[in-house]
Amino acid sequence: MVDLLRYEHGIYAFDAHYIRPQLAAIHLIVENDQVAVVDTANNAALPHALDALCQLDLSPANVAYVFLTHVHLDHAGGAGAMMQAFPEARLVVHPRGARHMAEPAKLFAAVQAVYGEAEARHLYGDPIPVSPDRILSAGEGFSFELGGRTLICLDTPGHARHHLALQDARSGCLFTGDIFGLSFRELDVDGRPSIIPTTTPTQFEPEVMHESVDRILACRPEALYLTHFSRIEDLARLSADLHRLIDAHVAVAERERDAGPEREARILAGLWALMDAEAARQGWTLPTEQWRAVLEADIELNAQGLDYWLDQT
Repeated sequence: MVDLLRYEHGIYAFDAHYIRPQLAAIHLIVENDQVAVVDTANNAALPHALDALCQLDLSPANVAYVFLTHVHLDHAGGAGAMMQAFPEARLVVHPRGARHMAEPAKLFAAVQAVYGEAEARHLYGDPIPVSPDRILSAGEGFSFELGGRTLICLDTPGHARHHLALQDARSGCLFTGDIFGLSFRELDVDGRPSIIPTTTPTQFEPEVMHESVDRILACRPEALYLTHFSRIEDLARLSADLHRLIDAHVAVAERERDAGPEREARILAGLWALMDAEAARQGWTLPTEQWRAVLEADIELNAQGLDYWLDQT
């Protein structure tokens, strides 16, 4: 049985158990027995989603929407499996991502190029296409009703050009995917969270990311729901940290612009030095080897993204 996190306003979350505990959250918005699923992790998350619905005395037929913040496979890899399991659901996705959900082969090939075929299938399972007639291509301002509750899409690039945030009119909160960064509960200090930007390949755009973060703050939300990992508050402090760290990531990359074949490795070393400073600033209580294990995969991806960004600028 999954541990169901229960928030206000009919918002729930559970751990997708993607790679490790407390890495990827799947959120449920429930209104008048209708459900919107926000992000899907991978195919292996489906049984956890079914269990969460059962705990809420709901069935797969109650799921009206599956919403994807973007089509990176740790957010969208399970979409095809969930759409098969939820017969009444429509898939809501950015127009730039919609075609990849209908025909996921190209998207999956890109993941295979990074991880290799065997590891890609281990992480995500076989990609399952979604019938185009069940896909809602949702751009800026697209809104949909969930049991009388209005959900509104905001175009929020900077991490990916196919990135949406979802604003919930009832709670005033937003579901932000990766655009408002990563906040891992293992790094909390007396309940105070930290935040780290994600500059992963291949569409990191720092100035655009700054703009998207500010746009989210302009909605004046009480809290945000991140895929990595769920609810955060104290948004004035966290947004200042996020802006500072976006600029710091860019500065690390710029210092190594002309470093040649060793550039990515040097960027990675610079990011670890930055995280050492952040650990001291935030007072992380985990031993260094433990907090580095929490961040390792994301810091490596951030280095890859910054190296790619330098080639584009």
